[in-house]
Amino acid sequence: MVEITAAELKAAEAIFGDRLELAKRYVEHLATSGTERGLIGPREVPRLWSRHVLNCAVIEREIAQGSHVADVGSGAGLPGLCLAIARPDLELTLIEPLERRVIWLQEVVDDLGLDNVTVMRTRAELAVGQVTADVVTARAVSALSNLAGLTIPLLGGTGEVVAIKGRSAGEEIEKAAKAIRKLGGVETSVVVVGEDLLEEPTTVVRIVVNKPRKIA
Repeated sequence: MVEITAAELKAAEAIFGDRLELAKRYVEHLATSGTERGLIGPREVPRLWSRHVLNCAVIEREIAQGSHVADVGSGAGLPGLCLAIARPDLELTLIEPLERRVIWLQEVVDDLGLDNVTVMRTRAELAVGQVTADVVTARAVSALSNLAGLTIPLLGGTGEVVAIKGRSAGEEIEKAAKAIRKLGGVETSVVVVGEDLLEEPTTVVRIVVNKPRKIA
């Protein structure tokens, strides 16, 4: 059983509510089969709640009710599965190219009975046209200058990218500004989420996309 501190438990209760037990089961999957199959490093196990699950799940505050969310490079389901557990109103598509990760994700989805999740084995650029989301999420996938091209096209011209980033978020935005504008990004900002809940709040880059329609 992965230990959870009093502060982590308070945050988890606030985020997951009556689905906290599902979140605990997910954390156990990460700590056991997730580490055995190389999705999570063994040294991360003591920090699963604070550094990974709560850090990801808190971004649910940035996502509108009933949204279809595509999680690019879902890996161990961070943030995709965290969002699916915290927000049963959301429809999640987890996009992951590596077979072993896809198999693990599907096993966890089945065990937790998450009927709002679809796991797709494909690359983000190949999912364009198959997936049209309202919101696209990503964590630890790529620098923003590259990530913009992997995420924005999945919005089909309008929507938001909510990418979990570190302290260099502002610098990444500067470097990616031209690419973001070219792809239809009209507003890019750094948002800090969970200051009231987490010891280390989550830094998010939010890109609002509204591609002008071509007039025939």
